[in-house]
Amino acid sequence: MTQWQPTPRSLWQGRDDSAEAANALRLFQTITLSPTFSPSSYPESIALLGFACDEGVKRNQGRPGAAGAPDALRKALANLAAHQGHDRLVDLGNIIAQAPDLEAAQHALRDAVRQCQQANMRTLVLGGGHETAFGHGAGVLDAFPDARIGILNLDAHLDLRQAERATSGTPFRQLAQLCEAQDREFHYACFGVSRAANTAALWDEAQRRKVMVVEDLDCGDAQPQLSQFIASVDKIYLTIDLDVLPVWEMPAVSAPAALGVPLATVMRLVEPVCRSGKLQAVDMVEFNPRFDDDGKAARVAARLGWQIAHWWH
Repeated sequence: MTQWQPTPRSLWQGRDDSAEAANALRLFQTITLSPTFSPSSYPESIALLGFACDEGVKRNQGRPGAAGAPDALRKALANLAAHQGHDRLVDLGNIIAQAPDLEAAQHALRDAVRQCQQANMRTLVLGGGHETAFGHGAGVLDAFPDARIGILNLDAHLDLRQAERATSGTPFRQLAQLCEAQDREFHYACFGVSRAANTAALWDEAQRRKVMVVEDLDCGDAQPQLSQFIASVDKIYLTIDLDVLPVWEMPAVSAPAALGVPLATVMRLVEPVCRSGKLQAVDMVEFNPRFDDDGKAARVAARLGWQIAHWWH
């Protein structure tokens, strides 16, 4: 893959407490860094992949900068304590988008994810804008052609836009069209949606495509809908747009949320998905380190990723 680059060890640094006890370890000490893209060497592991791209955000008239997120999030993860599940993380490097060719980058991510999934690795992708979701979701669909794949999006936006070319606002319309082309059902749920941030046309499109929609105001009582969605599918692809969080918790995104869903509530939604045994793939997208001067937002995103890896059964 010409668009692939390995992760430098210098990104994974932290405090060394190993003299205290054998298990006094942090993620930088337990993660495996692969010098090559070789998923078949790491079965039963979690592939950590970066998608260094914000071309979709640019096309969607957003604030660029998400291309720097994968490495910024690695730095934020590195010093967190290693507990059960974290030793399964294998850093398989970054897919680098060469602007303005978003489509080629999405194709490279799609192929990389398919290879990982077929090698019995689950995938944890650090975006990138939400254009990440088309490449990631397509790779999961390709890897499991006979499975009912549930696409669960935690997001202030439906991202079902109609556009002449792919953007960060089109990935789920693209995945719906891919499902049609593969003659399979489109199972899509979006939790945390802001009615104020989505036009009536987008709500109509969601209804037409039978999307399960839970608004931001209703996420505190959304466990029944979540349980229903989990039960209806074979495997789950979970995609988290960090702009689902309130602006005071996550200011460093392209479109900060005036209301949002608090991190504690997002965690309560994520936990049963992780523990369901159906979770196959996760990504976190839209983090923009250009708007995170003190690193607080990176720590919020890193804690969410840390918790997912810990809970992931």
